Amino acid sequence: MRHIPRKRFGQNFLTDSQVIANIVGAINPHENDQLVEIGPGLGALTRPLLQSLGHLYVVELDRDIVERLNQEYSHDKLTIYSTDALKFDFSSIGNALRIVGNLPYNISTPILFHLSKFAVNISDMHFMLQKEVVERMVALPSTSDYGRLSVMLQYRFEMEQLFIVPPESFYPIPKVESAIVRMFPIKQPVNKAQNEELFAQIVASAFSQRRKTLRNALRGHLEAEQLIALNIDPQLRAENLSTAQFVAIANYLM
Repeated sequence: MRHIPRKRFGQNFLTDSQVIANIVGAINPHENDQLVEIGPGLGALTRPLLQSLGHLYVVELDRDIVERLNQEYSHDKLTIYSTDALKFDFSSIGNALRIVGNLPYNISTPILFHLSKFAVNISDMHFMLQKEVVERMVALPSTSDYGRLSVMLQYRFEMEQLFIVPPESFYPIPKVESAIVRMFPIKQPVNKAQNEELFAQIVASAFSQRRKTLRNALRGHLEAEQLIALNIDPQLRAENLSTAQFVAIANYLM
């Protein structure tokens, strides 16, 4: 049964055998791992992962693909959650989760933020994402790629870009390059926000108009004199602050 990629699901199926081998090598699965694959698609990663794993969990929204998976794999090898990963409670599977996937580019950022909620349940994550997104995730302060995504994910995870995947490795061929990123949850942050909702609000406000100085971008939260008290120059922009400095601002306002 031939599957036609669906644009509304952002489906681009990985077909390059060498890239697949490189990804599986980076994941390095072991038999007793609690490994979860988001968006297994046509099984490019599913099959080689199951060669090493005793059992695999997958989260898939496309019902046609779910039907294919049910036909191809026995339930003692594969547990299928036929649902939207954006709404799925990953903690329901357990702890020490290893999560992998070729994430749909059109919803990659919301999925990453959703997974942040389950950081305590996760051991590591390996994802294929649009290269531009990965560059933003791992960006350093005072660089053009550094932004809200960088700060919010770096608060929760240590991240590393592993390698680039060319467009020709997929069907249909996307218009952008992809990259593999490895993510480890930070279990005990050195700089912990006392109120993580307030921390997220501060970061969002600071980057809402990134060309504004902090004096203006955070005017609704604190005054320039308070930034100075935190040893932060009010004339700086959001892109100049580290994650720890954003945490310091949020904690100061508690």
